[in-house]
Amino acid sequence: MSTEQETRNRAAFDRFHDATNSGDPDNIARTVDEVVAPDVLFHAPLPGDRTGVQAIKEVWTVLLRAFPDIQVAAEDVIAHGDRIVSRQTVTGTHRGEYRGMPPTGRSVRYGEIFILRFEEGRIAEIWGVVDVLTQLRQLGMAPASAA
Repeated sequence: MSTEQETRNRAAFDRFHDATNSGDPDNIARTVDEVVAPDVLFHAPLPGDRTGVQAIKEVWTVLLRAFPDIQVAAEDVIAHGDRIVSRQTVTGTHRGEYRGMPPTGRSVRYGEIFILRFEEGRIAEIWGVVDVLTQLRQLGMAPASAA
């Protein structure tokens, strides 16, 4: 993979990341259409039965409804070849329905790691690990750790 391709992939990642932090669902949807392959493969549990870009848009619709102030901080970003790995910290305030739970006003802070594979400058495949247990504990939807 050329340095030019890695640079193009990083630019697409940065555009996607900036859009998700905009809080604007139209901007997110538009950016997803531009930087994500229509038939993207998503290797992580998703709400609903959507696939491809529609699944990503649905994830952000759910998250923005529940956490309108959601922010994703990319703590580490590693680009190599056709892949980008990003370790992120997500923060937000629970102000809308989420997983059947009415708003609590509680703040969340949890980690996630994503690996993105690019084809022709667009995200073609995604692997993700999200610390949902920490998120649910902070919302009071799971018992606190006994440790």
